[in-house]
Amino acid sequence: MGREDGEKAEPVTPTGRFFLQPKGQNIIHCVVGGKNPIDIEATKAEIENTLLKPPRFCSLLIRDKHGRELWQKTEVEIDNHIVYPDLSDLVAEEDDEEEVIINRYLADLAVSSPLDETKPLWEIHVLQAHRCCVLRVHHALGDGISLMSLFLACCKRSGRPDLVPSLPQPKRRNLSPTTSVKEKLRRLVLMVWFTVVYCVQFVLYSLWTEDEETPISGGEGVELWPRMAATAHFSLDDMKLVKNAVRGTVNDVLFGVIASGLARYLEMRSPNKPSKGLRITGLEMVNRRFPPGLQDPSLMLEPGSKVRWGNQLGGIILPLVLQRKDPSDPLEYVKRAKALLDLKKLSMEAYFSYKMGSFIMSIFGPEVTTWILYRVIAHTTFTISNIVGPQEEIVFAGNPIRFLRASSTSIPHALTMHMVSYMGKAEMQILVAKDIILDPRCLAKCFEDALLEMKDVVSLPHATDQSPRRFGFPHVSTKTFS
Repeated sequence: MGREDGEKAEPVTPTGRFFLQPKGQNIIHCVVGGKNPIDIEATKAEIENTLLKPPRFCSLLIRDKHGRELWQKTEVEIDNHIVYPDLSDLVAEEDDEEEVIINRYLADLAVSSPLDETKPLWEIHVLQAHRCCVLRVHHALGDGISLMSLFLACCKRSGRPDLVPSLPQPKRRNLSPTTSVKEKLRRLVLMVWFTVVYCVQFVLYSLWTEDEETPISGGEGVELWPRMAATAHFSLDDMKLVKNAVRGTVNDVLFGVIASGLARYLEMRSPNKPSKGLRITGLEMVNRRFPPGLQDPSLMLEPGSKVRWGNQLGGIILPLVLQRKDPSDPLEYVKRAKALLDLKKLSMEAYFSYKMGSFIMSIFGPEVTTWILYRVIAHTTFTISNIVGPQEEIVFAGNPIRFLRASSTSIPHALTMHMVSYMGKAEMQILVAKDIILDPRCLAKCFEDALLEMKDVVSLPHATDQSPRRFGFPHVSTKTFS
């Protein structure tokens, strides 16, 4: 594997540099399960035709004499990037379920298997006995939206091999043409106000503010602790039923489910310590591209395109209150989540966090930037991300796909969650520090039961209250959005 003559090395982006620092190292794990055994030759052909088109997938990470990270184009030997792991040590019982074994493997990868920097920073691990692959991609190459968009470009629609999968189209939240000047001015004032409030909050978490310690708290150094993994399974129809009941979004429902599930888990872990008034804080990674959602990879790779490849991520701080004012109303968690997220959408917190990291990186370098962002993670309790995948069956290298999941390597949180939806299902990978959260499958069950309880309440004939209460937040009308 050698460098191509005449190719000039390109500098790594500021966000990419953060992910290359010792305390910021992060590898994305995309798990793709097929209905049939993996066809290795067809898989390699698909990789060569599609996956290697982004320059980062055929570039070496090098460093100049000043220590600055650069991408240098190189030739790729695909066979060097395909790994055939031995899973025999992960089978504790003969009747272990497939999902359990895959999750044990992901948990091991989360703390013990860095990528080799003598070749481009990606690998494909083939778990042939379980008909699935794990695509390992260093976060410096791109974020989840980039990778999912690229993966879909490698796929075809089931039954229509001439067509690539259709990309989910997010609803655009544009002001109505009839919106009054007074309403536009009001929204501008609210945007400025909440941007200031939330950006100050973000800065405080990078300095000294931190969550109260709970049985699920992580902290500095926890990224090195052994991990366990589990999968929570949701029905998108159930989530949409709850979403429609509160006139919200699937993301509102997801955060309501997380708050309810964590409250259930903490009550089980500490039955004699009520969670009254307890508030924990999550860190959500937000896609900053416009339009939001999955992108056409061909547009991402065009020179000068506004649809950019790479890491276009901002972070927002999400406080969750783990107590219901009305114990008989499980939808209260979703209503509270909707109230908070409506205000977050008004602010520019995600844009600020992205620009703050880039600015600090350009002025003070990667060490200071990593120290600050690491503290934000260490001072909060969990990380969450949510990617909307295709709702139709897709085929990769001639193999129909059963499931899509995503996870990552460890960070200072004891709890990280990554949800991906596909074919009417949403599966959330839960990665925990096993000495802190002892049974992640129990936690996954808490999340699943929380959604089922909300669905049951919404399905009752007398469930007619569809107005989300604001729980102390200023009222923000959403009627001006289409």
